[in-house]
Amino acid sequence: MKIIIPSKVQPVPTESALFTGKVTRQPAVSDDMSKSFNLSIVNFPAGVRNKFHTHTTDQVLIVTAGAGIVADDHGQHRVIVGDIIHIPAGEKHWHGAGRDAAFSHITLTGVGSQTQQIEP
Repeated sequence: MKIIIPSKVQPVPTESALFTGKVTRQPAVSDDMSKSFNLSIVNFPAGVRNKFHTHTTDQVLIVTAGAGIVADDHGQHRVIVGDIIHIPAGEKHWHGAGRDAAFSHITLTGVGSQTQQIEP
């Protein structure tokens, strides 16, 4: 057993074409810890989101700070602390912060999950 205290997991700057700006990621459960899933906290500054993309495994998001937006082909949805979002494998979506506030969520995906960016 390992107890992970989010405030003690160092944020790692993450720059990727998938994001519209700079975000940080706090890796909490990595490949070397679990044969089944990865778990990390992603921190979005105000106005930053990721672009439309899909995953090869289901993804679960748990909102931990701020208020954000999750979007799919059906529209945008405001989410707040405590909300849990299930995104089935292959579903086109994006998520991130609104214009006025930072946003953080835990992300859970299956080990080996591949992300395909759809939006340029």
